Amino acid sequence: MKTRVISIQNPVRQAEEVKEAAAVLRSGRLLGIPTETVYGLGANGLDTAAVRRIFEAKGRPQDNPLILHIPDASWLDRYCRSIPPEAAALAERFWPGPLTMILRRRENVPNAVTCGLDTVGVRCPDHPVTLAIIRASGVPVAAPSGNLSGRPSPTCARHMLEDMDGRIEAIVDGGPCGVGVESTILDLTASVPRLLRPGGLPLESLEAVLGEVAVDRAVTAPLSAGEKPKAPGMKYRHYAPKAPVTVVSGGCLRSARYIRKNLGPQIGVICFDEYRDLFSGCVVRSIGPASDQAEQARRVFDVLRAFDESGVTAIYAQCPSGTGLGLAVANRLKKAAGFQVVELGE
Repeated sequence: MKTRVISIQNPVRQAEEVKEAAAVLRSGRLLGIPTETVYGLGANGLDTAAVRRIFEAKGRPQDNPLILHIPDASWLDRYCRSIPPEAAALAERFWPGPLTMILRRRENVPNAVTCGLDTVGVRCPDHPVTLAIIRASGVPVAAPSGNLSGRPSPTCARHMLEDMDGRIEAIVDGGPCGVGVESTILDLTASVPRLLRPGGLPLESLEAVLGEVAVDRAVTAPLSAGEKPKAPGMKYRHYAPKAPVTVVSGGCLRSARYIRKNLGPQIGVICFDEYRDLFSGCVVRSIGPASDQAEQARRVFDVLRAFDESGVTAIYAQCPSGTGLGLAVANRLKKAAGFQVVELGE
């Protein structure tokens, strides 16, 4: 099977292309969809056989649950029960946008989506074409990131095609993703709302609406053996290039000097713009200025993917601060490293 790319760049044909994409979902086949965060690998979220094809195409572990994508908050009650008032407040403030809420699921949500949990993650993506496709299909779209399991998430259609060509029916090319890291996942079934995965919506924005938000241990450390993940990205090594990664956390200059001191042949470096000159002669990829967390989020997966063509045998990465979007970028780098982290302090 050759994977088709459905381009939506021509506004004259856009309505026709939306119908074509929706037909792929209704038929039980797999569709690559653009969102503001990363590209997703979508299927009819009410079709167990279609959802299982997601796991097969990605090589995804069977205990790693999926997120349902809906076009607006009015669909929440179709698939979730015992919805707390906080969910409505968050949806009004942040949807469409990069926020996934974990809620109690209804019986019409297949076990294949939730991996047997009694909860389901739901979000409304901020991409007009994907919202139109979901509405036209008439079903919620179950979709993890559109990469092979463990690889860096795709932030453009070309990246997704690299991983999924021949594995899925089609990819909708909606241009580059504006955010660059996956959605923030918030568990609203806990006694205190709990951040399970940092993402495109900063923790501080959630706290401004909810007050107290607990941060799950899986944000900064791996789950224990046998522990069941409640949301995508909590348990397994993710986002990894072929070469092993070591994250260096601490003050920017201090981490740059540490990396410089430990460089050897065929070592790659991920750094902030200001420190690039320290690594002349090395394979270097910058994730943006140290102060620009939004740019770091947009670049991090592209940078990780770029090393696969470079021939490096190991990679050192400077780590952003743990505030704002920096928490999400740091989480992705640490996950890529399998939490192999050097802590230097400030």
